[in-house]
Amino acid sequence: MEPKKWMSEKEIILKSKHLGPMVEDAFYQERMMILKLTDKEKFDYMVSKMNYCKRKEYSSGKALDLNVNKGDLAYIDFGQAYQHEIGYLHFGLVMTVKRGKAFVVPLSGKYKAYLEAYDNKGNPTGKRHLMRLGYIEGLTKVSVLFINDSKWINTSRIIEIKAHIDVNGEIFKEVQKRIIEMIIE
Repeated sequence: MEPKKWMSEKEIILKSKHLGPMVEDAFYQERMMILKLTDKEKFDYMVSKMNYCKRKEYSSGKALDLNVNKGDLAYIDFGQAYQHEIGYLHFGLVMTVKRGKAFVVPLSGKYKAYLEAYDNKGNPTGKRHLMRLGYIEGLTKVSVLFINDSKWINTSRIIEIKAHIDVNGEIFKEVQKRIIEMIIE
């Protein structure tokens, strides 16, 4: 059955406490999807699923002894994603932390994205949703931010803090400016 159909019958299903067919259908659909994935995609999917199973009950990263701060560059499990969304394990820049959540900007070390990113001096006709960070101490590749994938996450999605950017520095201020531009344009 299609998810839309399940949703239209939600109250009936919940009242009857007969979720078995839905659970079986979901397991079947998931299995069919997994079989179509590449080995790398399977690996990423399963690691993310295991992270979710172990961390879903936590209200924040504090339960994992994580002290997340504005300016941190963290390794984050973004979870499942649709096409053209950030997903699974990627780095992200923490822009702010409020009530167990962090507003983060995902980043990648993909050099192709780095070359395509807007830069007022190096690539003024580049893609504005991408922002070059360059080399950041603590990371191994040049980095590029995916500003259009910025979002709030539960800090328990953060696996590890790898580096930090000065929140009073030019780079951080430019990221803030670019996020605002992305939202209001």
